[in-house]
Amino acid sequence: MLFWIISGALATAVAALLALAMLRGRAGAASPAAYDLQVYRDQLAEVDRERARGAIADADAERIRAEISRRILAADAQLESTGTGTGPGQPAAAGRAAAVLGAVVLIGGSAGLYLVLGTPGKPDMGLQQRLANAEVARESRPSQAEVEGDLPASPPRDVAPEFAELMEKLRAAVANRPGDVRGLRLLVRNEANMGNFRAAYKAQEKLLSMLGDRAGAEEYADYAELMIIAARGYVSPEAEKALMAALRRDPRHGAARYYMGLMAAQTGRPDRTFKVWRALLEEGPGDAPWIAPIREQIGQVARRAGVNYTAPQPGEAAPALRGPNAEDRQAAADMSAEERQQMIRSMVTGLSERLADEGGTAAEWARLIGAYGVLGETERAQQAWSDAKQAFAGQPQALEQLRAAAVRAGVSE
Repeated sequence: MLFWIISGALATAVAALLALAMLRGRAGAASPAAYDLQVYRDQLAEVDRERARGAIADADAERIRAEISRRILAADAQLESTGTGTGPGQPAAAGRAAAVLGAVVLIGGSAGLYLVLGTPGKPDMGLQQRLANAEVARESRPSQAEVEGDLPASPPRDVAPEFAELMEKLRAAVANRPGDVRGLRLLVRNEANMGNFRAAYKAQEKLLSMLGDRAGAEEYADYAELMIIAARGYVSPEAEKALMAALRRDPRHGAARYYMGLMAAQTGRPDRTFKVWRALLEEGPGDAPWIAPIREQIGQVARRAGVNYTAPQPGEAAPALRGPNAEDRQAAADMSAEERQQMIRSMVTGLSERLADEGGTAAEWARLIGAYGVLGETERAQQAWSDAKQAFAGQPQALEQLRAAAVRAGVSE
């Protein structure tokens, strides 16, 4: 509230200054007519002086005085009609009216904008209070069932009668064979294709129960995504729980990270959203399904988070792996074998610490595994290979790249 009191006082002071300026005209300056009048009077005095010196004939002096006198009368008449120096064509009364109107518009308009855009009566909140409120909003947000209950029913998709008949048979078969994992997977996919997302995530829920500890990050992420789609984009507490389960199994799972960022935005934490989405956008790949929605929204998220950010353009190359530059290589050429070994070991340690703290790409982890292999540190290479497998579980291409590096380092077959 103190902020708005100060803002109101400043607006009133500015309005008063503007009104005073409009009433007085330009500070310390007369109107053009008054200035002309003074000039003409000076000219009359100059004519009299020149006539007394004999520089101007009497007849010429009288003619000039008559012309200047005519101009003095015209200027004086203009000055009378415009008041006391408020400007050409602007009577004093009009100036006062304009000043009052300007003050009313400035102060009244500011108050009106606040009433429309602001929150009158709401106290100021510091950062900690805002964060606490966001956490309360997250903990108290509606459940999946509550949101679905408030949504209008979606019209069923038109499907061929033959397909509808097959779906009825599939539902009956799955119901009669509770242990049929393959049938459940097929049911989930086809329910989703028909737009029956609630039925799809219910079937996925049964699949997760059936798989138990064998359920991976992908199964949990699919479960969460189906719930989010059923709730028209809302990340419910149940969907969040599934996303967390996916991330425990694969901390770098792209879809799960995207939806966790979306949940943060929905509960008043755009700072968290920006951090997660920026990492996903810059990691790529460019054809990942979450890249397009992130690119569309990250500018607004960055502004809400108070960050000045320019997203990389589509097709821009990913940042190169960090490594020795030309100066480092030149310096290494002048080192002894022991000094070069020490420098390499220092760089490998730096890479290891960064990957442990910040994470990294599969290429960076492969580079670390290979570096330990070159240094002959088999145990550390084995540990890096183990950590990398855990970080990229469920990502076959990344695991293949890592496995190749582990083979070269002698810690895998």
